[in-house]
Amino acid sequence: MAPVYRRAPSVIRLILETLLHTVLFPGTVIVAMPYLLLSSSLEVYSFSSGPLRVVGGLSVLVGIFLGLSCTRHFVVSGRGTPNPADPPRVLVREEPYQVVRNPMYVSVVLILAGEALVFGSVTLSAYLLLIILMVHLFVVLYEEPTLRHFFGSAYEEYCRRVPRWIPRVA
Repeated sequence: MAPVYRRAPSVIRLILETLLHTVLFPGTVIVAMPYLLLSSSLEVYSFSSGPLRVVGGLSVLVGIFLGLSCTRHFVVSGRGTPNPADPPRVLVREEPYQVVRNPMYVSVVLILAGEALVFGSVTLSAYLLLIILMVHLFVVLYEEPTLRHFFGSAYEEYCRRVPRWIPRVA
């Protein structure tokens, strides 16, 4: 039986699917849920963030820039999307992916941490910790085994060279 080849998706389709995925997943995690948490009565304690608001604002900006950069690399270099159902066809190892293996998730954490500081919210801080735990489990239990299966020794070598979450200090 002849192998079945997947036709390469058009750039327009990749961009549209990436926009849709960005609105559905990161948009829900970093915009909709924080809004719902902040507008609910779940906040039991808030802190005066004062100067931390500036740090939080910078964290949000860095997170947004990093997330956009990662998304561009998925589409351009990987010829795929951030959607796990339509992942990159090529292992993405450029720019932010040379520093940590999961910069897209790091961008989400930076944005959520920034939001918690800007709003002085303990509830958002707790939500951030929950997201970190969930993302870590997803990466370790699903994403990494899947990438090992698809990319084999290239991914193994990449894992040996690049840390999962925290950049190495030279």
